[in-house]
Amino acid sequence: MADYFDNTGRTDVLGGGVRMIPVDTPLGTFRVWTKRVGNNPRIKVLLLHGGPGATHEYLEGFDTWLPGAGVEYYFYDQLGSGHSDRPEDPALWEVSRFVDEVEQVRRALDLGPDNFYLLGQSWGGILAIEYALAHQDRLKGLVVSNMMASAPAYNAYARDVLMPNIDPTALAEIRRLDEAGAYTDPRFEELLMEHHYVHHVLRLPADQWPEPVVRGFAHINMDIYVRMQGPSELGLRGTLEDWDRTADLGRIVTPTLVIGAAHDTMDPEHMKWMAGALPDGRYLHCPDGSHLAMYDDQQTYMAGLVEFLRDVDAS
Repeated sequence: MADYFDNTGRTDVLGGGVRMIPVDTPLGTFRVWTKRVGNNPRIKVLLLHGGPGATHEYLEGFDTWLPGAGVEYYFYDQLGSGHSDRPEDPALWEVSRFVDEVEQVRRALDLGPDNFYLLGQSWGGILAIEYALAHQDRLKGLVVSNMMASAPAYNAYARDVLMPNIDPTALAEIRRLDEAGAYTDPRFEELLMEHHYVHHVLRLPADQWPEPVVRGFAHINMDIYVRMQGPSELGLRGTLEDWDRTADLGRIVTPTLVIGAAHDTMDPEHMKWMAGALPDGRYLHCPDGSHLAMYDDQQTYMAGLVEFLRDVDAS
């Protein structure tokens, strides 16, 4: 696909709602990919994908619901991911730099406090919380999907609740491969898929996972993922290991929806607590869902999301 800079040098225009947005960083200027779907001047949702290092692709499930609800939304590949530039310097993979990137994307897309909703899923939820703490005056509404407010609490949940339910022999092998750094070993992925992912990431047989999810998982930038998250969804062991914003939730006065699921990798009780700790927080529980509840409990997830967006808009 051919692209070009407009004569201001501000943004690439690719057609079909796609724009490549220049982002200034301490290491130079790079470009990130965005795509607008729909047209609603009152409700504009910027989607922050998980990972870190994943892509927008697994969020394409929103295409089955949001257009019919009249919501305008933006897919966005964070720097280092998907269609965006992929610099290799690890100094770029810091939370504060990602927050600054989101703010530059917001300005380029001309989103503001009258219409700007930020939805972060998984790692995107961390990024959304951090953005709100830095720039909530730009926000109309916030959605934190499938993410706890504390990495240590997440690790405790993984250790005390999730891991004991894994076959001990399989868990021992997962830990052995993990400690050996064998993250690209097919056996490592096979074990995680059989004993964890199909139970807590997406509750469908692996051969029935939706194509956007499979495609998105295949395109994860593992250099970013392992550095910040660690090698698997069994807790956080990268640079995010000590991240904790439980004491700061009271500072976020923006109307906020927290979405959790009964079978999530994240503790649903903690996410329910988060909603109560937020001054204008609400909790949406997906009883049949897991980490990707927008697929395995789609009716609950999408209907609740749309209700929140319309309610905040009406207020």
